[in-house]
Amino acid sequence: MEKLIANYKRILNLTTSEFHRYMYNKVNWNARLVGIVGARGVGKTTMILQYIREKLDVDTTLYVNAEHLYFSSHKLTELADEFSNYGGKYLVIDEVHRYEGWATELKLIYDYHPELHVIFSGSSVLDINKGVQSDLSRRAVIHTMYGLSFREYLELFHGIKVERYSLEDVLSHKVKLSDTFRPLLFFKSYLEKGYYPFALEGDYEGKLINIVTKTLETDIPEYANMNVSTGRKLKRMMAVIAESVPFKPNMVTLAEVLGVSRNSIADYLLYIEEAGLIIQLRDQTGGIRSLGKVDKVYLENTNLIYSLAKDGKAEIGNIRETFFMNQLRVVEDPVTSPVSDFLVGDRTFEIGGRNKKQKQIKGVAKSYIVKDDIEYGGFNVIPLWQFGLLY
Repeated sequence: MEKLIANYKRILNLTTSEFHRYMYNKVNWNARLVGIVGARGVGKTTMILQYIREKLDVDTTLYVNAEHLYFSSHKLTELADEFSNYGGKYLVIDEVHRYEGWATELKLIYDYHPELHVIFSGSSVLDINKGVQSDLSRRAVIHTMYGLSFREYLELFHGIKVERYSLEDVLSHKVKLSDTFRPLLFFKSYLEKGYYPFALEGDYEGKLINIVTKTLETDIPEYANMNVSTGRKLKRMMAVIAESVPFKPNMVTLAEVLGVSRNSIADYLLYIEEAGLIIQLRDQTGGIRSLGKVDKVYLENTNLIYSLAKDGKAEIGNIRETFFMNQLRVVEDPVTSPVSDFLVGDRTFEIGGRNKKQKQIKGVAKSYIVKDDIEYGGFNVIPLWQFGLLY
């Protein structure tokens, strides 16, 4: 316990509070069991440590990482018992999915320690969702966290604070900026290296590739009980997607390329999606959060495109669609459109460059042209970068 406390205090002292993620004030911190999930590297740990430092009594709170050697010979329930006996109030468990049987033990802690508040995080969304559904149903409040929006990037990387706008605000041209701010000066750098907060630390591409590798070789195989060779097939599938995004999945062809059964392909895609590396655009029967027919597969964010693109060549049309999809899905549920790129509710969106014409959506009610390389729009023309102000 002493080593855990010392490690917790050391990490807490290194935590800064100048910038808060969009989720900070959205989390129901008062719930007795709170889960925060999201892909590796989006800033879950930093946000939780900020909350501890700013809102909680440090001496009645304990932060631990489930990968700590302590858990090779101790159980979570043992830690909770001892922590409670010492007057503990908030127990925070990071990367909880790395601890075998975590959901069952959190259930026991919840049931036998009503005096404790437990906050847990995990980057294996599939594992967390499975645990919540099986053991923590009606107990845990789960929040999903995504990478930096363009708005957050401007503040964290450049100290430029921009108000958050709703989708209705953006479509109604209510975005107001100072006369000296030129968003397009920063937009390309965001698309290349602005989605993950750790870009501030240096060696960004190396760290990003490391996240992709760990996710495909460790996180997913451990969750799905895959062998090493299957993990390699996941990497091959990711390479195929990266080379051809937006990727229109052909299950038969993919199965032949990877040497697996056709039925396995849909499972592999879902694993990679839930791990935060791709987004699957589905039809209206499902949307991106359900199980409708998959029309296209995108890499999860534009930074991944630039890092994984063959020969470093990122196709601009793909970049634009991926940014739109990535930012909008945090607040809405885009689906495939029968006439254009995306359908959001009853609104149709066609994505393109500054010279994009209205032909594709002519005669379509509530339709919009989303243009890159413009600062301001008008009528049904909306600047692409403004969709980065939604969260």
